[in-house]
Amino acid sequence: MPLHLTKIAFGAKSYADIEEWFANRQRMSVNTRYRPTRWEECIGGSLFWVHEHNLVARSPIIGFTQQDNGRWFIDLGPRLIPVHPIPKRAHQGWRYLKPENAPRDLAEGEDVGDVMPGAMAGKLQKLGLI
Repeated sequence: MPLHLTKIAFGAKSYADIEEWFANRQRMSVNTRYRPTRWEECIGGSLFWVHEHNLVARSPIIGFTQQDNGRWFIDLGPRLIPVHPIPKRAHQGWRYLKPENAPRDLAEGEDVGDVMPGAMAGKLQKLGLI
């Protein structure tokens, strides 16, 4: 099974902002300074987007391309797939996510309702309340 990555949706004020990034695009790329060490395992996996301390969506990883300046693009499929939100602490750059820890995709027409803020869910989880 492919390995996944997580990335903060930096600059997104709402989920709609993330959706707008993908609207009417044939190709989507994320610019990063370094290629992940385990990059080959990530091809075929997904990049999961973190927004407001929750994993909220994913995009298929189709490859990695080196730029002329030595930086890298994480090449993504042009789709944004909503997932069942799960808490995720903020981090810099990207992090690996094992397939067994990845949230499930939302079914067509499924609504998550009111999602608890990730920071609150994380605290309640540490206390063993959820």
